Amino acid sequence: IDWKLHIASHNNFPTAAGLASSAAGYACLVQTLAFLYGVEGEELTAIARQGSGSACRSLYGGFVRWHMGNRSDGSDSLALPVAPAEHWPELHIFILVVNDARKKTSSTKGMQFAVETSDLIAHRAKHCVPERIAALIQAIASRDFQKLAEITMRDSNQFHAIALDTYPPCVYMNDVSHAIVEFVHSYNEAAGEIKLAYTFDAGPNACLYVLERDVCAALVAIKTSFPNEEEHSVEYVKGIPVGCELKESNGFNGNASLPINNKNLLKYIIHTRIGNGI
Repeated sequence: IDWKLHIASHNNFPTAAGLASSAAGYACLVQTLAFLYGVEGEELTAIARQGSGSACRSLYGGFVRWHMGNRSDGSDSLALPVAPAEHWPELHIFILVVNDARKKTSSTKGMQFAVETSDLIAHRAKHCVPERIAALIQAIASRDFQKLAEITMRDSNQFHAIALDTYPPCVYMNDVSHAIVEFVHSYNEAAGEIKLAYTFDAGPNACLYVLERDVCAALVAIKTSFPNEEEHSVEYVKGIPVGCELKESNGFNGNASLPINNKNLLKYIIHTRIGNGI
């Protein structure tokens, strides 16, 4: 405890923009200090949670569940693994960065406002969340993308309904966010099944789930529906390289039913997948 520590934290993705930068930062901080001081155990997730709730899930890789716990001091509110990353390596993610600026209302304050003023949040916590967690765990276990996708999108919609039910309302999604929602549903309708799933955290940026076999088709459709003057730049699609080019198509497989939006609504795209944790 007599050591003097200099801590420098840097992100390679947007900070305070609704993409879990605080979760990543606090998880890295706790894990680094744990290595330094030789501390191990499940309680590390509870320590990380005190900095950012979602940080408790970021200490592990793969699919992780944050358990609510029952103790008044929150000491049993821990994160535990559900399945390792290698359980479902075909699951990929596109992050569509709409705005990488710091958001107006932080996730913590937004949740506090919701608890204090929303009439809907109690119903969500008591009835919706437990059932959906059980269904999601089952979907992950069986690698059922259709079920995972539908629950994820429904839950994202409900989360933002809670945000709007706060007083005053917390508005995280913007017009581009809603355009992405419309695009995903149009894409799935054109495909004849759910091939893309959106989820929005406390911000305007979208995370889209897609299976590996549909990555190229999905990226082509994204670039078609959201044209961008920088789409051929190496800085536009970041992360894991995608070996496909934009085809001369007005939508999914030549289907003209996809909405075509104004140019340059997206700042850039990150292609990633489920990771192995810290």
